[in-house]
Amino acid sequence: MTFGTLIVIMALLSLLVLVAALAIRIVPEYERLVVFRLGRALGARGPGLVLLIPFIDRGQRVDLREVFFDVDPQTTITKDNAPLSIDFLVYMKVINALSSVLEVEDFRGASRGIAITTLRALVGDMILDDVLARRDQLNEMLQGKLDEVTNRWGIKVTAVEIREIIPPREIQDAMSRQMSAERYRRGTVTEADGKREAAIIVAEGEKQARILQAEGQREAQILEAQGQRQAAALRAEGYALALQNVYQVAQNVDSKTMSLEYLTTLRELGQGEATKFVIPMEFTSLLQPLMAHTQKAGENNQS
Repeated sequence: MTFGTLIVIMALLSLLVLVAALAIRIVPEYERLVVFRLGRALGARGPGLVLLIPFIDRGQRVDLREVFFDVDPQTTITKDNAPLSIDFLVYMKVINALSSVLEVEDFRGASRGIAITTLRALVGDMILDDVLARRDQLNEMLQGKLDEVTNRWGIKVTAVEIREIIPPREIQDAMSRQMSAERYRRGTVTEADGKREAAIIVAEGEKQARILQAEGQREAQILEAQGQRQAAALRAEGYALALQNVYQVAQNVDSKTMSLEYLTTLRELGQGEATKFVIPMEFTSLLQPLMAHTQKAGENNQS
């Protein structure tokens, strides 16, 4: 093999390698290759091995993964003429590789511009308090508006996240004063509620104590009354038994014994210091049997 033949073989091999490099494309799973043949779009190819005709076909890679871009702080004016500085993030992904290449030159740049103008339009229709308080709703509105525009480019806006809303210095000072006043009001209300609840608890405790005390006194009075009633019943029973005993004894006592008792009583009265005595009329009738018995005894002695 001559030197010239070797050079020709090397040149052919180099040409084959170049043609293979131009004709073969390895497309990953997260990409698609939009193929143009002589300027005419043939569609998206991939993933895997894609063959192109060298110098006739041209491929443009499109990443299907979700991407995001940061929108620098934008000065917006609210409906009540309050200037705000807002920056946010936009998340999106390509869902139609062919449209993302054919319908827009730079979908990221175009989406950024649409996001800025949409933000200013939405904030311009809201007052300051709504912008500050309804951030989530503003995110959803931005996402919906952007998605309507980018849909024709084969782009899906998956999320919009507002990172920071910065009002002017004087508005921040006013908000700080308002926040301090609100916190003071809440503290006052909380303190008043605590005092009221404490007073209610104390009153409830005092009421319960009075109720318990009254119940204790009532039970004590009931027990005392029951004791007095039982004592009275026992005394009455004692009196009844005593009277019954007296009555039984009195059944066996004759008039002579009663007369002797009367005489004994008179003797005891005579030993006292009193000078006047009251003698019941019944006493004479009791003495008659005694006098008769004495007279009879005297007659017996004379005989």
